[in-house]
Amino acid sequence: MKIDVLVAEIGSTTTVVNAFHNLKSENPVFLGQGQGVTSVEKGDVTIGLHEAMEDLRRKLDASEITYDRFLATSSAAGGLRMTVHGLVHDMTVKASREAALGAGAIIRLVTSGRLKKSDLRRIMDIRPNIIMIAGGLDHGERDTALYNAEKILELGLSVPVIYAGNTDNRDDIEEIFADYPGRLYVTDNVYPQVDVLQVEPARRIIQEVFEENIVHAKGMEKVHELVNGRILPTPGAVMESAKVLKEVLGDLMIIDVGGATTDVHSVTRGSEEIARILLSPEPEAKRTVEGDLGVYVNRKNLIERIGEEKICQELKISGIDLEKLKPIPETPLEKEIIRRLTREAVFASVERHAGTVRNLYGESSGRKSVAEGKDLTEVKYIIGTGGALTRLENMEEILSDIHLQGRGQKLYPKKEAEVLLDTDYLLASLGVLSLQNKEAALKLMLKSLKIEDKGSEPDVSVH
Repeated sequence: MKIDVLVAEIGSTTTVVNAFHNLKSENPVFLGQGQGVTSVEKGDVTIGLHEAMEDLRRKLDASEITYDRFLATSSAAGGLRMTVHGLVHDMTVKASREAALGAGAIIRLVTSGRLKKSDLRRIMDIRPNIIMIAGGLDHGERDTALYNAEKILELGLSVPVIYAGNTDNRDDIEEIFADYPGRLYVTDNVYPQVDVLQVEPARRIIQEVFEENIVHAKGMEKVHELVNGRILPTPGAVMESAKVLKEVLGDLMIIDVGGATTDVHSVTRGSEEIARILLSPEPEAKRTVEGDLGVYVNRKNLIERIGEEKICQELKISGIDLEKLKPIPETPLEKEIIRRLTREAVFASVERHAGTVRNLYGESSGRKSVAEGKDLTEVKYIIGTGGALTRLENMEEILSDIHLQGRGQKLYPKKEAEVLLDTDYLLASLGVLSLQNKEAALKLMLKSLKIEDKGSEPDVSVH
């Protein structure tokens, strides 16, 4: 059976392979999905990939599968580990962090100012896949970024380094890293002016570096035996889908509950009212990753957050055997446990993602309201993806209850926000597909979200 494109999503616990056909026609088709267990611990993810492809072959009732292109997204092998080093925490450090997270990275260390000996020791312990250096407005402070670059060079690492700071430093940075055994990437300043975030160029570079280096990650060495196209970090691919969908649906957020992490992506500028009192700028496209909120790898954390006794009372069971919980729940009880953990992961991750309004009091000025963080009040759609939200029944109820959690002055979506589910579990795969087949990917996204069933027929032409 000949297929246009296969896209694999190599997750921390499961690997899926999606088949797409007729991508150049008016009616692109999602043919089906195969699933396997991620085999990164065995040192070779292609074992899980072959398992998922065999499952797909059986579901399609095909004797064999051939394809023109095979793309992939991956969050296996620990994801894309980064350390970020800037000047002022609320300015260049924040901007660098937003660029990294938006690209799909897992931030293991963030520092501001000159690197200390303890910071350098932590970098060595982390062994990041990428190091980002930023700092200084354009034509502003220069010394901190140059000092940090020299100290990082002295560590003797060979990982890719991205410079995204004061443009006046570019020649000096290139001279410092002239004999560096790794590769240096120089891109636009992530914080060129006061209250201006410019994170997209750095995001693109991070994804480029990921594609060039993912093959060297543990268990990923053989991935190119199957994949002959682009490989993106899974969270970065979901962000690509979020940005494409925003063009036709308007302001939205996507919540991706996985086995190891829960990611929240929002694409919204927020309200003008909140923008006027915002203490520091927020990117239009923002991602937060909660590395402690996963329904399988980090299930123990979620159970501790809720309380095992409380879960047992709610589900009317005597206890939870963590060791017997499977990556893919099978029994009704296993599904109920995962459903409860998913609810906790969704509410906790949105609380961390959303901004807050708070009041300041001064002797002369009296009370003054200020806002910090991401304003979600203009979000029109709350979209759920990931295995937990798309494979269990009635998960819309969890997303519909999000607005009830926004007590006090949290900047949560309003109750009018509409809930959509990625019913075919495709947003990550379609995100990487959209980089080359945007029109087809968008149509498939809308089909998976069942937009037509809700009486909405947006113009799907994108440019």
